[in-house]
Amino acid sequence: MRIAERRTIVDTIAAISTGLSNSGISIIRVSGPETFHIMDCIFRGKKTGKKLSEQKSHTIHYGWITDGNEIVDEVLVSVMRAPHTYTAEDVAEINCHGGSLVTKKVLRTVLKSGARLAEAGEFTKRAFLNGRIDLSKAEAVMEVIRAKSDLALKNSMAQLQGNVLKEISDLREKMIHYTAYIEAALDDPEHISLEGFTNELKASIIEIRDRLFRLISSAENGRMLREGIRTVILGKPNVGKSSLLNLFAGEERAIVTDIAGTTRDTIEETVTVRGIALSLIDTAGIRSTEDVVEKIGVEKAKKAAQDADLILYLADATSEITEEEKEILDLISNKKSIILLNKIDLCEAPDSSVLEKLTGQKVLCISAKEEEGLDALYDRIEKMFFQKELSYNEDLYITGERQKQSLQDAYDAMGKVLDSIDAGMPEDFYSIDLMQGYESLGEITGESVDEDLVNTIFREFCMGK
Repeated sequence: MRIAERRTIVDTIAAISTGLSNSGISIIRVSGPETFHIMDCIFRGKKTGKKLSEQKSHTIHYGWITDGNEIVDEVLVSVMRAPHTYTAEDVAEINCHGGSLVTKKVLRTVLKSGARLAEAGEFTKRAFLNGRIDLSKAEAVMEVIRAKSDLALKNSMAQLQGNVLKEISDLREKMIHYTAYIEAALDDPEHISLEGFTNELKASIIEIRDRLFRLISSAENGRMLREGIRTVILGKPNVGKSSLLNLFAGEERAIVTDIAGTTRDTIEETVTVRGIALSLIDTAGIRSTEDVVEKIGVEKAKKAAQDADLILYLADATSEITEEEKEILDLISNKKSIILLNKIDLCEAPDSSVLEKLTGQKVLCISAKEEEGLDALYDRIEKMFFQKELSYNEDLYITGERQKQSLQDAYDAMGKVLDSIDAGMPEDFYSIDLMQGYESLGEITGESVDEDLVNTIFREFCMGK
């Protein structure tokens, strides 16, 4: 679906664009060619006899929404004319009183007067179809809404401001330039020479592949920005795992007792530390047990550890390291982990030397009960995953699996160009794979993408956006 092929929109849509709850204000958004005709039918201004269709763009008007002779609500209506709107269509936004009943009544009045209820993400979809934003910006809109941390929000805002579009457009421009040069040289060999071209092309393709590789490599950090770092709290029973979860969460999310095996299942909580989202998972204490339920919990703990981005391993400063604990440490030896010696408030001189020898890393001494040592833990997490603060201009993390796959396809296509060059193949072979890479990157921005995929992407949006 290239921009030139995007369909003409003929209907007008409406939806509630704010949360449906008891609030001060709710907003109903209306967009499409019949927006102001519909609003003229239902809006009665207080201070002027002018219809909304006669008002200037980007103005706000006080009055009432009416259904026949019935006044539905007292409102402010924003008038915004195409193409300078979110959807690039005529748009009206009705600011009515908050509350489920009155908001739904205003929406019903709009629908009754000729609008259609918008599908999920349809306003943003129209912005894309009308050429106001590309597909990467459209997806960034939803990432902004879903952001769980400051870093995720900054990355989404960077994409919304066009960082992905700028990078992809530059790469595509290089690919199409070389493709066009090859085609022109083959068509007119007398005037356009390919002598020395292969060396220039190879150097450029290597540079393009390096840039694609960096973007692909950023996807794992992008996933963690979007979903949070999957952080599993692991250890034997009664070492303070649930206390640590509660400390992170700032509330009693997990039951804490002196009885070993209290936690039988995984408990999950999303928290933000230094602007970084952690998807925390408290697990059952790992030990040999004949209790059927506890045994299931232990297996789930081991599975969670396998899938973790980060493991916080807790040991008890008041007890010796057991053989069972050594086996657990072997399980996580190939994972990113931070080793914590807990309960230092209960002993005068906590000894972390044994743990440091077993794990080969600096052990952090903490007290989950007394909230000691947490700043050092937060520092370690920050340094392990994000060395510097994300900026709008320097750092770009790919957050979507769809974008990652398109980048991988383009990367593979550039690899085929290099293979053809090394094999001494004719130049027209190069242009085939260059165009494949060009098309693959076009799927990210929406320059080359089918309608079914577009519909799938926007169905994941929330209503009213």
